[in-house]
Amino acid sequence: MSRHNEFGQPIGPALPEWRPPSRPDRVVLTGRYCRLEPLDADRHADALWDAWGSSAHDALWTYLPYGPFPDAEAHREWIRQSALTVDPVFLAILDPRTGHAVGWLSWMRITPEAGSIEIGHLMFSPVLQRTTAATEALFLLIQECFRLGYRRVEWKCDALNRPSRAAALRLGFTYEGLFRQALVYKGRSRDTAWYSILDQEWGALEAAFLGWLSPENFSTDGIQSKRLTSLISAVKPGGPGALFLETNPRHP
Repeated sequence: MSRHNEFGQPIGPALPEWRPPSRPDRVVLTGRYCRLEPLDADRHADALWDAWGSSAHDALWTYLPYGPFPDAEAHREWIRQSALTVDPVFLAILDPRTGHAVGWLSWMRITPEAGSIEIGHLMFSPVLQRTTAATEALFLLIQECFRLGYRRVEWKCDALNRPSRAAALRLGFTYEGLFRQALVYKGRSRDTAWYSILDQEWGALEAAFLGWLSPENFSTDGIQSKRLTSLISAVKPGGPGALFLETNPRHP
């Protein structure tokens, strides 16, 4: 039912019980296939440089505002400085079998007064890409947002970054539109695609993620029984969208 103020103008739903959430802390989040912990140069820089330091992987940096780095020390210094920021809050993604960092991601544009937060700065090494651990890392980050009480989790990317746009849809985000000429980075113009998940959507999406991540969903050789896209489609009108073509993820 729509609401109106004393002037007869339509207004949004009342939120009498809502309070601004806490800002996310530099926490450790542990899943079945990966572990997230605060990014730290001394703990993670060497393993990450080994994971993507080669110029053969320079294409990984195309849609990020930084990188590739000319050498290991420049890479380490960037991590040292980024580990100190309060927005973004960077977390390293660790392979629990080896304890080595294989990627990073962050919370960013943290706006507690609006209940809004963004997932960003995704940097997944080749060994992490298209694995169950990669999906679980994003799930853990989103789950923590809603656990803290955020109303809206955002995903934004260069509109030309098709893998990122596909990932957003696969994870259950809803496409909201295109912000034309929104940014300039690396000497080029960027149109930004916007996506979101809302708090009232998360309960069903979380159940879909947990079902997909369950050990019973994977064979002994790591082949999934049910695809995440099918589980998301079952709880989200319109499904994950036509932009995504899912491949079978690898176990880490």
